[in-house]
Amino acid sequence: MAAISASSSIKEQSTASVNGAVIQIRSPLNGEVVGVVPKNSPEEVVAAVARARTTQPAWAALTYRQRAKVFKRFHDLILNQREALFDVIQSESGKSRRDAFVELFAIACEARYYAYNGERYLKPRRVKSAIPFRDTSRVYYQPLGVIGVISPWNFPFILSIGDAIPALLAGNGVVIKPASLTPLSAIWAREKLIECGLPADLIQIVTGPGSSIANALIDSVDYVMFTGSTEVGRKVAERAAGRLIGCSMELGGKNALVVMPDAPLDHAVRVTIEGTFNNAGQVCINFERAYVHKDVYDSFLKELIEQTEACRLGSSGYFTDDIGSLISQEQLETVETHVQDAVSKGAKIVIGGKPRPDLGPLYYEPTVLTDVTPDMTAYAEETFGPLLSIYKVDTMDEAVKLANDSPYGLHYGVAGGNVRRAEQIARRLEAGSVCINDSYMNWAVMDGPMGGFKQSGLGRRHGPEGIRKYTEAQTIVTNRTPWQISSYETALSINERFVNLLVVLLRIWRHVPFVR
Repeated sequence: MAAISASSSIKEQSTASVNGAVIQIRSPLNGEVVGVVPKNSPEEVVAAVARARTTQPAWAALTYRQRAKVFKRFHDLILNQREALFDVIQSESGKSRRDAFVELFAIACEARYYAYNGERYLKPRRVKSAIPFRDTSRVYYQPLGVIGVISPWNFPFILSIGDAIPALLAGNGVVIKPASLTPLSAIWAREKLIECGLPADLIQIVTGPGSSIANALIDSVDYVMFTGSTEVGRKVAERAAGRLIGCSMELGGKNALVVMPDAPLDHAVRVTIEGTFNNAGQVCINFERAYVHKDVYDSFLKELIEQTEACRLGSSGYFTDDIGSLISQEQLETVETHVQDAVSKGAKIVIGGKPRPDLGPLYYEPTVLTDVTPDMTAYAEETFGPLLSIYKVDTMDEAVKLANDSPYGLHYGVAGGNVRRAEQIARRLEAGSVCINDSYMNWAVMDGPMGGFKQSGLGRRHGPEGIRKYTEAQTIVTNRTPWQISSYETALSINERFVNLLVVLLRIWRHVPFVR
């Protein structure tokens, strides 16, 4: 087994806090200390925002292409130094090498996409004027200033730097508060961005419990990007609203997969396993419910058990493992509680259902339950672990109804042989994204917006929305003539004759294609 450890430069991040308080980062694989970071105070957070704010105007004054050069270099650097990145991610999160690669893949896609495509989304654009021919009207996108990113522990690289990339390219400064369990990936990324030419003060990392420093961050920045639970998201949104600043957030989910009667079973099962058990189930867009048509239920379940049994647990430094460790004892206890509650009320475990202390302190087997009922916690509450509940349905209408019977709507899936019919089902699902015969490839579709319906979030990542949200849209109207809307009797006069003329023009404009 290859040894996994964070780099020495990251391990020594313990001198930035004025008060000397530190947080030891322990690996979920074995409990060893893999890094030490400052336990920043609210005052230090405010100072970090101030440093970013001082540097931001000069960065915004650069052309988009000048800013993009940094991220093109960053793209190449992380590919070249991928083994070091994998080590950092695995050391603090316990995920498999496979799941660490997913983080690299996503950030490489995002850096490339916005470096080459973001300029056209922020380019000043001409819009139709109220008075044709007289006026020209253009929309400009101005950076907001300093963006606060509050990121969770399940994807410490994607959900910190991934949200910072478009914000920085839009001309902003960024202050990231990563999860206290997993700050090392964000720190590593900041070092590499500076190496690629990003001004050091423009991107700041503050570390510490959200309960002690998140409010200071929200109260200091100009926009907040938050990823986490719906419960905490509400508090973040309320705090931001109190200052009348914008926010975007990806929140909880209880994602569903619909399996149609004509679904190709081998492929459908592979999609189910990848979309459920990747990253040990600790993914906001993972499936936790599967509604399987009665005609294929038995054969689907049989194939699911066989393919799940073949999955390999472990978090070595090689690509010989499929499913890694859970992040914490708290998360392990959540999974165990959901499983035990369901079983005590009549649910059946068809595979898994046990922790694996022989592999490490926080491993849990990929688990599939049947006969889950509404009185069980796992029925409607997000588990955020390697747990899937399977339900037999008589019709696709029933499957759609049950899938939509949730306060959440983040990411759903459909498995079916007839793509046209599968797309019809997908459009009926109340979720921000749906994959047909795939698991979570929506995340890599950088040109399409990604976010949730209902209580699964506000705003969108990716595409034009993913970078424009970090700007203020400014409309500038230029009157290119000496004429005003007036009858010129006084500076404000409009007489009946002039009104009648304008009414005629309004009637005409409705029928002229290029001005209406």
